[in-house]
Amino acid sequence: MISDGRPGRGINFGNALDAPEGGERALRLRERHFDEVREAGFDTVRLPVKWSAHAAESAPYRISAECFEHVDRAIDHAIGRDLDVVLNVHHYDELCEAPDEHEGRFLALWRQIAPRYAALGDRLHFELLNEPRDQMTAERWNGLLAKALAVVRESNPHRVVLIGPARMNDLGALPELELPEDGRLLVTIHYYAPFEFTHQGADWVGGADRWLGTTWSGDADRAAVRRDLAQAATWARERGRPMFIGEFGAYSKADMASRANWTAFVRSEAERLGLGWAYWEFGSDFGAFDPRTGAWREPLRRALLPR
Repeated sequence: MISDGRPGRGINFGNALDAPEGGERALRLRERHFDEVREAGFDTVRLPVKWSAHAAESAPYRISAECFEHVDRAIDHAIGRDLDVVLNVHHYDELCEAPDEHEGRFLALWRQIAPRYAALGDRLHFELLNEPRDQMTAERWNGLLAKALAVVRESNPHRVVLIGPARMNDLGALPELELPEDGRLLVTIHYYAPFEFTHQGADWVGGADRWLGTTWSGDADRAAVRRDLAQAATWARERGRPMFIGEFGAYSKADMASRANWTAFVRSEAERLGLGWAYWEFGSDFGAFDPRTGAWREPLRRALLPR
């Protein structure tokens, strides 16, 4: 578990609390889903939340009580089952498109989130922002993350905080990441390489249908993953920073054998290198669990948690 210093084996509850306001959730998060995760052998859940869809557009940018209630329940369900929680700010697209315009609102979100959960124990972790990108360049992000961390530290001086690099938390952007002097930081990256395999047929990626039928299994494929993750682990080790792969997964339109092979290899390499991880995601379009049948997709469950 992250909270006791070990790397952590987690899964994302994506496409649930990160849905747009009034938008259809791909996953209706239920209390029994936390039981499924705990019983399968995971020790961590990552909770992506689109706070910006539930906050006022003008100062003080108040987050709705209903949104907080949904998040409160999810955190309670997780911690009540001895699961660590990574709670983030997800899909704040407007911030990445216009950082200067939305900086104040972003900091105001953390001024509300951090104090609300300050009394909870160390199983809860904060992640400042999911996948900074677009106009949120490394330079802009380095400046903003320091301000956001300072806001969190006002009420949570000792809580573990996750911070990832710009360019959508890509490991190639790690050299551009500048972290404040703070002993309770955990660096997070996302890993979806090769993208043509993991996102084949994804309807939000232009031209992804041309990648349909891409498989993954050969020696060259494994060598590329090994090289990528070793690069990230070396960066972390040289700086004395623990690292967490906050997302990795392959979209459902890839063939299951290749998905399972890729997932198992990324997971095993992460563990060999001492990196924590959280699979993307539980029960939607990358899902390891099928909410319709109420059962795990066994090839993916075994890839993540071999018995």
